[in-house]
Amino acid sequence: MDLARGDDLGTTERVLTLLGLLQQRHLWTGPELADRLGVTPRTVRRDVERLRALGYPVRAVQGVGGGYELGPGKDLPPLLLDDEEAIATAVSLLAGAGGAVASAGDAALRALTKLDRVLPARLRHEVRALSGSVESFGGGRTPVDPEVLMTLARACRDEVEAGFDYPSGSEVRRRRVEPYRLVASDRRWYLLAYDLDRDDWRNFRLDRMTDVSARTWRFRPRPAPDAATYVQESVASRVYPHRARFLVHAPADTVRAQIPASAAVVRPRGSELCEVLSGAGSLDSMIMHVLLLGHDFEVLDPPELSSRCRALAEKLLAAGTTTSPAPDTKEP
Repeated sequence: MDLARGDDLGTTERVLTLLGLLQQRHLWTGPELADRLGVTPRTVRRDVERLRALGYPVRAVQGVGGGYELGPGKDLPPLLLDDEEAIATAVSLLAGAGGAVASAGDAALRALTKLDRVLPARLRHEVRALSGSVESFGGGRTPVDPEVLMTLARACRDEVEAGFDYPSGSEVRRRRVEPYRLVASDRRWYLLAYDLDRDDWRNFRLDRMTDVSARTWRFRPRPAPDAATYVQESVASRVYPHRARFLVHAPADTVRAQIPASAAVVRPRGSELCEVLSGAGSLDSMIMHVLLLGHDFEVLDPPELSSRCRALAEKLLAAGTTTSPAPDTKEP
């Protein structure tokens, strides 16, 4: 047994190591723990008492095969996570909360709530800032720098201005904004903010930001658009050169399951209808996309799209009624 190794660990680190061992396995004997920690069984008993004094329910199981186990308890002390671990965990849970897998979102939100209950006060404040400043439309997004995400989440929470470098055409310019919400799409993270230099609402991709910082200037929140809807419509309108609105004869949830969130906005119109704001590279492609949904639909705008629908319908009708000449079956 290497007693020197136990002395080198130091009491605090050794107790934390003991806690980690108790979390890894249901039951440990005293000699097993002493061997793993490189100390005597008496030192293990003292360290167990230290954990109990901190509030951890370490139980001693008597008899053959007995030992120590970490019992269940609703009032566990603060979870031992450093800042990076807490941020990474919160980001992962938030990504799951906006995911596309059935029931994964509810489970992620429940886990985030449990995480909030056991984090130390300082880290709990940071994670709440993150969870309270994030909205979502879709899942499966690419990773984002957690430090950027956390800096902007704090700025949203504290209502202070933020600054960052952002590409604009061939240049990279410094932007000054009043950050409102972080929005997770099905592919990327965005910030909805009021652009102070352009005097209007804008959304920014987090993966394109550099030199992100929160300022000390506080701002009074303005009446703001719905964050997720604003970003979704903005992203979809930038992706495609042609935009249109359709009235689709199907429930909104049914149509949302058929169209990527970044490609179209689906709004309910009662229980059996929905409005689809969609786009494509051409009018014909736009018509084909909504046609392939398999539902009856009406064109709301633009007017030229209705004309194009009629023209394509005439072509399709002509193609369906044209009779091909019978093949010549005579022998040569």
